[in-house]
Amino acid sequence: MKFIDQHFTKIIIIILVIAFIQTCTISRKSSSLEKQSKITNARLDSIQAILFTKNDIAKLIEIEGLKSEKRMIQSTDRKIFDVNRQAEIDKEIKKIESTK
Repeated sequence: MKFIDQHFTKIIIIILVIAFIQTCTISRKSSSLEKQSKITNARLDSIQAILFTKNDIAKLIEIEGLKSEKRMIQSTDRKIFDVNRQAEIDKEIKKIESTK
């Protein structure tokens, strides 16, 4: 107990210095992580801009919708009307793919 009473202020100062150093390293790490995340986001944005535009994505969605409609028609075993619709779907898919 005497030791703590005699060196109380020194102990508190050491604890505060340690806490300050830890706080500085944490803020430094967080700022470097923020910079890294900004760089990563910029790279992802540039890659997405290169790969697909909004029109390309809309076309892909439309094609996939037509393909799923065709699969649904084929799975229900309906007759003439559905066969005609399947042919129309194939034509629409070819038309969309040719406009790319």
